[in-house]
Amino acid sequence: MALQRLSAPTTWPVSLADVKAHCRVDLNDDDALLQTLLEAATEMAEQATGRALLPQTWELSRESFPPTRSIYSEALVLTRVPVQSIVSLSYTDAAGVIQTLQPVNYLLNNCDDFGFATVTPAFATLWPSEARDVKLRFVAGCVDASVVPASIKQWIKLQVAAMYENREAETNGRGVQVKLGFVDALLNRYLVNGGGL
Repeated sequence: MALQRLSAPTTWPVSLADVKAHCRVDLNDDDALLQTLLEAATEMAEQATGRALLPQTWELSRESFPPTRSIYSEALVLTRVPVQSIVSLSYTDAAGVIQTLQPVNYLLNNCDDFGFATVTPAFATLWPSEARDVKLRFVAGCVDASVVPASIKQWIKLQVAAMYENREAETNGRGVQVKLGFVDALLNRYLVNGGGL
């Protein structure tokens, strides 16, 4: 089983203007650096929480469909949430032909705010037998930046400011770097399935 991001978001949950205001930067000289730090902090937040913050396309690849033993064991589990939509669900049949399942044949279950999303066969339907090379393509992420939780946005701004202020990996000879415990706690409410920093 493999999960691969096919397309990255085209916007960011925090604007460059907000980052500059947070860092108290008035000039444009460091805009490229701040943008890079913003992108890095956003990726860190997504990795830490297990969430996709803004729309991005992912593909789950499996050798076959899960076995049908119970409703829980037959689910395809999507570990990047929230899932906006399923783009396609395809597989290779016994004759070596790629087939695409119609959306009426499966259900997307986004679960609650803290669990993974799942895709299961529709009621009274089973996954195709002898299927291989299953590929489930989906779009995950909040609709737009206004829906991204404020705590995650604040965490991103704090990370950008810390990276901007401390551009070296070590602080030898420049004093002691103090880690503020509340910063990572900003993400705790949004960790998916027990993930953590």
